[in-house]
Amino acid sequence: MSTKQFDVIVIGGGPGGYIAAIRAAQLGLATACIDEWSNAAGGPAPGGTCTNVGCIPSKALLQSSENFEHAAKHFGDHGIGLKDLSIDVKKMLARKDAVVKQNNDGILYLFKKNKVSFFHGRGSFAKAVVGGGWEIAVAGASNETLFAKQVIVATGSSARALPGVPFDEQKILSNDGALRIGEVPRKLGLIGSGVIGLEMGSVWRRLGAEVTVLEALPTFLGAVDETVAKEAWKAFTKQGLKIELGVKVGEIKSTKKGVSVAWTDAKGQAQTLEVDKLIVSIGRVPNTTGLNAEAVGLQLDERGAIVVDADCRTSLPGVWAVGDVVRGPMLAHKAEEEGVAVAERIAGQHGHVDFNLVPWVIYTSPEIAWVGQTEQQLKAAGRAYKAGSFPFMANGRARALGDTTGLVKFLADAASDEILGVHIVGPMASELIAEAVVAMSFRASSEDIARICHAHPSLSEATKEAALAVDKRTLNF
Repeated sequence: MSTKQFDVIVIGGGPGGYIAAIRAAQLGLATACIDEWSNAAGGPAPGGTCTNVGCIPSKALLQSSENFEHAAKHFGDHGIGLKDLSIDVKKMLARKDAVVKQNNDGILYLFKKNKVSFFHGRGSFAKAVVGGGWEIAVAGASNETLFAKQVIVATGSSARALPGVPFDEQKILSNDGALRIGEVPRKLGLIGSGVIGLEMGSVWRRLGAEVTVLEALPTFLGAVDETVAKEAWKAFTKQGLKIELGVKVGEIKSTKKGVSVAWTDAKGQAQTLEVDKLIVSIGRVPNTTGLNAEAVGLQLDERGAIVVDADCRTSLPGVWAVGDVVRGPMLAHKAEEEGVAVAERIAGQHGHVDFNLVPWVIYTSPEIAWVGQTEQQLKAAGRAYKAGSFPFMANGRARALGDTTGLVKFLADAASDEILGVHIVGPMASELIAEAVVAMSFRASSEDIARICHAHPSLSEATKEAALAVDKRTLNF
């Protein structure tokens, strides 16, 4: 069996991997990408967790469930009458699967367009080659051996299970099983109130499930700015999400009817939660099993993540790693930026990622998005700052949409007025945050945003007004 030669081999076809491969190919490097995800028919399904069981399918279900809730609760306000409203979960899941396949196929097309050689299978280190470079084994429908001087590992992450409570994806679910629930559960339990927990809880709550969230931490959304977290808490509890904080989860048992969860509340009182389905969302672990890392001396940390420097270089010459498998936030767009930067570094350019300006988004309703520092972080650092906020209830477009929950909040340096953080809870926060990222990338001041003309009526006017509020001169509130 001959060894196929490349300049760059990327192991993993998720957001970090496929983007790194495309960028490397654009820069004139002979590039291969290896990915083992398969669709129901056994064919290739590149895109990693994000495309297959994460970002993309969850957004499809969020959209479907939001449409259902609008029809059930809000269409009447627009003079639209409906009779016999129902949800066809099977059809909803089929639409979700179709959206996923469109993205899978789109990545395969991009590989072809950019002349990236794709290999469907599991990639692992075979050996170091004398004189430099690496042999990479591909275990798939047909086994292959590839060689390259440069290797980028982008193998992503997997859902973390509770100790002694493995996922069966029937009753005890990871994000994967949560996206394949075949009918609306009467009662749904979630352990963990992070992004995945809140998004999946929102989907099934909208469709009629009674949802209870058990969170070990004593605060809700502790990483989020306190003002935004309080607004989100009010909105979610008003919608019907039951969120218990400061709990200790005990024994979890599968029963004939569903799942039984023993837990202790914040006051120390023993409780039992009986649900049809239980989603466990307590974080993710890096995917390094099967890489043959130990055999080649690839250094891992205590979490199993690949150890890298600030430029994503590993302990091995010519080997890089990006995305969920390394330090930093497990976000698809962070992985993409690292993938581009590494490809450019390999090509002799100066790729750069500013980890201080990676936006965060929770795609609930209201959406939550932020970039930069929170007010509590600035206080802890002793940084002098000014704050300004503007509510969506005073925004004309939000009123027309019928969605006035939430606000935009600016934090700026007290002396220079440089924007230090922007925090949004409300409609289309995921889109509005981009303006803040651009502004902060150029070290703009809040006054810069306040003096830029924003279209009227638009949700983006709330961003302008929040910037005006830093100087206590809002015009519409």
